[in-house]
Amino acid sequence: MIHIDRYEKIWIGFSIAMLAGLLIAVTVMAFGYGIQLPVEFGRVDPKTVATPGVSPFGEPGLRELAPGKYDAYVLAQAWRFTPNEIRLKVGDTVTFYFTSTDVQHGVKITGTNINMMILPGQVSRLTHKFENAGEHVVICHEYCGAGHHTMFAKIIVEP
Repeated sequence: MIHIDRYEKIWIGFSIAMLAGLLIAVTVMAFGYGIQLPVEFGRVDPKTVATPGVSPFGEPGLRELAPGKYDAYVLAQAWRFTPNEIRLKVGDTVTFYFTSTDVQHGVKITGTNINMMILPGQVSRLTHKFENAGEHVVICHEYCGAGHHTMFAKIIVEP
């Protein structure tokens, strides 16, 4: 039989408890708080993605699917988001589709769990239900050039 020192047993137990705690925390965050990973929804040609009629990003904006359910197509390009303002009502659920025409960008919508990378040619998708009235700032969190600090948009949620 193998002899394990008392201190080793304590550290092994501590390590197992930490792993179990982290697994529980990830499970609670994923299912209890609705944390979701951005997924690659599809691919587009970054050279023609902004052309009207070629893709939904040719005319970016909000599209109503049903009462309170929307799709938002947002195009990131040096140094702006198009559209730069979206208006919603409390309780609306929006599926955001993001892509870029030029370089890598990032998007963080304050007050939500939306935080993802935007790559040229890749469409990223996340869904969020807006429960409270207020203004959410959409910021680029990935350095994208000299005008990076001016790249923002707004989501206004009205009562």
